[in-house]
Amino acid sequence: MQSSFLRRFVPELPSISPRERVRSACGAMIGLFLTGLISHFAIGSGAALPTLIAPMGASAVLLFAVPSSPLAQPWSILGGNLVSAIVGVTAAASIADPVIACAVAGSVAIASMMLLGCLHPPSGAVALTAVLGGPVVHDLGYGFVLWPVGVNSVLLLLSALVFNNLTGRSYPHVAPSQPANDVGAGPASAGGLTAADVDAALSEVDEVLDISRADLRAILRRAQIHASLRRSGQTTCAAVMSLEVRAIAPETKLREALDTLRRYRVTMLPVTDEKARVLGVVTQTDLIDKAVWDKRGPRLAFDRRVQLTLERGRAPHGSVADVMTRHFARLRPETVASEAVLEMTQAGFHHAPVVAPDGRLIGVVAQTDLVGAMLADMASHGDNDATLFSAAS
Repeated sequence: MQSSFLRRFVPELPSISPRERVRSACGAMIGLFLTGLISHFAIGSGAALPTLIAPMGASAVLLFAVPSSPLAQPWSILGGNLVSAIVGVTAAASIADPVIACAVAGSVAIASMMLLGCLHPPSGAVALTAVLGGPVVHDLGYGFVLWPVGVNSVLLLLSALVFNNLTGRSYPHVAPSQPANDVGAGPASAGGLTAADVDAALSEVDEVLDISRADLRAILRRAQIHASLRRSGQTTCAAVMSLEVRAIAPETKLREALDTLRRYRVTMLPVTDEKARVLGVVTQTDLIDKAVWDKRGPRLAFDRRVQLTLERGRAPHGSVADVMTRHFARLRPETVASEAVLEMTQAGFHHAPVVAPDGRLIGVVAQTDLVGAMLADMASHGDNDATLFSAAS
């Protein structure tokens, strides 16, 4: 009984890999070091102004350890810290009793941040720093908002932008895209959940959760996919893949690629070299989003040309190689249907090439065929709840 009571005080955190722990700690160290160093050089060693304020340490926890949190996004740290600094300076100047001033500054800062959509927990400490910072901070007045709060916040944010993206963390955080058949409050998905259901549940909770609405829906989708995969059979890609595959060369012109997609009524074409090894895939989305179409035909947009020139050191030729997707679901014949569906769902593809160990193209598998095989396997085992979440269908 006592042990159960004590466990309520310990948060149940998700399992984090050692690599992610090291990444977070190194990011905070680099971010705080650069923020303090640049601030020090900006004001000089003899200045009486504070170089780095303590709340930046708490901001570093959010920006580097949980960069996907809504509380860690750029507007959260910038808006939260600046608004709280203004509130704190105003409270310090208007209320003589520091205890009352701290209470007012903290509460008004929270209310202001929630109203402006920039809730950032360390900003509460910024408001108190403006009240309890001593003569140096008090002498700054509203200058405290710009220095050190504004400068510290911008420098730490820039460090987080660079470090997180270089180490594989999207920042500012981009929520997983929602499937086309899971938009708005439409019909329930195969699993019975709609966006309206999630919104209704969140409104019933009626408190700030440290996860975005889109991320929560994505996690629910993945959880239901995993639950369905756990009950699926062992049908492999080899059993359902199509051997009649149309592939194109990387030097194929964009107009020819589009004509091929239309002629064979497919949405994806593998791009192979002279040895039939898969280099990438080209989809209708690649041709539409990465090229400009007008009366003269398809051509690469200027920014796309500049990007490719910088990456390759040479000018692009307006071919399939310039628009194809190089990171895609690459399946093997022995890959079971459940694993293939999960990999394709996470990559956002409805079709995927099946390749040999040496990378040669063997066939193409459709997600719908894989799902059908899984449902058949589950039905043959008497599973009456053979449903997949809409993201996998």
